[in-house]
Amino acid sequence: MQEKKRILVAPLDWGIGHATRCIPIINSLLEHNFEVVIAADKRPLHLLCGEFPKLEIIRLEGYDITYPTILPMSISMMLQIPKILMNIKKENYSLKKIIKDYRIDGVISDNRFGLYSNRIPCVFMTHQLNIQSPFLNTYIQKTNYRFISKYNECWILDDQEINLAGSLSSPTLLAKKSKYIGVQSRFKKKSRDVKYQFLAIVSGPESQRKILENGLIKVLKKRNEKSLIVLGKPEVNEERKIGNLTVKSHLNAEDLNNAIIESELIICRPGYSTIMDLVKLEKNAFFIPTPGQTEQEYLANYFFKKDVIYMQKQNEFNFELGIKKCKEFSGFSEINSSRTNWEELFSLFQNK
Repeated sequence: MQEKKRILVAPLDWGIGHATRCIPIINSLLEHNFEVVIAADKRPLHLLCGEFPKLEIIRLEGYDITYPTILPMSISMMLQIPKILMNIKKENYSLKKIIKDYRIDGVISDNRFGLYSNRIPCVFMTHQLNIQSPFLNTYIQKTNYRFISKYNECWILDDQEINLAGSLSSPTLLAKKSKYIGVQSRFKKKSRDVKYQFLAIVSGPESQRKILENGLIKVLKKRNEKSLIVLGKPEVNEERKIGNLTVKSHLNAEDLNNAIIESELIICRPGYSTIMDLVKLEKNAFFIPTPGQTEQEYLANYFFKKDVIYMQKQNEFNFELGIKKCKEFSGFSEINSSRTNWEELFSLFQNK
């Protein structure tokens, strides 16, 4: 009997979105008779441990990107480049040992730049080929592509025709060996009764995650409508009630799937993984991008200008105005994304 190929799946540790969008990838690998080993750190590690308790999971140190409290985000990111490059080098060194110790036959890296090898097939998965930056765009693009070129293939989390990520996923020149793999979501659309007027999904790096959490609790605890806040903290298990507001530290994929369907309006960051989930479930939302995170600011404005989703800047947060304005926007509707050909994509690992 032929031995199953063992695939390492490793998401970036910047928020939990990279981990959540790996869930449908992992499920597809399992359905196609692969063994999956997960490598993650911090909240992505906790989240994937909860979703896949029977799989082998390795703690692989993340990039530890921090948000500034005083400096502009763009300057803070520039100052963190030496640390990021050092971590990329460290994870590439760690991969050599992981391949040997865990008998890895292939790698799928979600935005981790150092997980390439000339010994086995390696895939770089992203939606952001055209990284948004207020300066040094040419240098950033060249550096991004230089790292991606070290991989056997680049899988783009978008549909080429639908172009959900706008210019992020459709630069003038694609990276070599790029393949669009369609819009991927861990969720399933189903029929359920409405339970909450508002569902707030609070995610992303600290301290901005905490700032949004505090602001939303302050406004929702005073309202008569039933509402739910999910804090995006899979490492803890807490629940509390304040009047008609319920606050939960985390929900697994199935429970969050149901909570979104059962809610009239979703209040969240416009992270691309969240957007793919909202598209799958055809929901309306109120976007509050993380300050200084250029990708989220781009996506929020992209859908705002299309009259699809209303957005506000965090420092201009006005809940009453927001929920009134959301009614003027269409929300996400069903898209006809082409079916992902997993057999063709996974053949890269079978042909090793």
